[in-house]
Amino acid sequence: MSVIAITFVVIALAEVADTSGLVTLVLATRFPARWVLIGVFAGMLVHVGIAVAAGSLVGLLPERPLEAILAVMFLIGAFLTLREGLEDDDDDDDDDEEREAPRTRWAVAATAFGITALSELADPSQILTATLTAQYGAPLLVGIGSLLGLWAVSALAIYGGNRLRQIVPVKWVAIVAAAIMVILAIISAVAAIRG
Repeated sequence: MSVIAITFVVIALAEVADTSGLVTLVLATRFPARWVLIGVFAGMLVHVGIAVAAGSLVGLLPERPLEAILAVMFLIGAFLTLREGLEDDDDDDDDDEEREAPRTRWAVAATAFGITALSELADPSQILTATLTAQYGAPLLVGIGSLLGLWAVSALAIYGGNRLRQIVPVKWVAIVAAAIMVILAIISAVAAIRG
C-alpha cells in the first residue's frame, strides 16, 4: 500500500502543477462535466499504461545503472514539473471558442480522450510513473497509485479547479513536487554510488 500512496502523492502533485489540468478545466467549462471526465479518465488510463510499460522495461536494467538512470529521470521530472508550474498559466483559450463544438456526449468524451492522451505523452507525470515503476518494480501498484492520482486531480480540475487555484498557488505546488522529486533523485543517486 505504501507504493500506491507514494505514487499517488508524487503524481498528484506533479499533475496539479501541470497545464493539462487547465485543459481539462477549459473543456469542462464548455461541455458537460461528466462526459469530459469520462474522456479524460480513459485518456489517463492509456497514459499510465504506456508509462508503466516503459518503466517495466527500464526496470530490467542491472541495479547500479538503473539507480543512476532513476536519479536522472527524477531530476528531469523535477525540472519539468517546476517549469510547468512556474509558467504563466493565466493564458485563456478564448480563440478556441470559435471552433465547432462536438454535438453528442460521446463526441465530447472522444474529444476529451484525444486531447488528454496526446497532451500527456512525455509529460512529467508520465516520466515519473515510468520512473517509479522502474524503481519499485511493482507496475500494478504504481499504475494504481498513478491512475488514482491523475483521476483525483482531473476531478478536482473539473469540479473545483478555479477555487483550488485561488487558495493554493500552482507555483507552490510545483515547488513542493519538484522538491520531493529531487529528494528521490538523491536517494537513487546514493544507491547507485553505494552499489
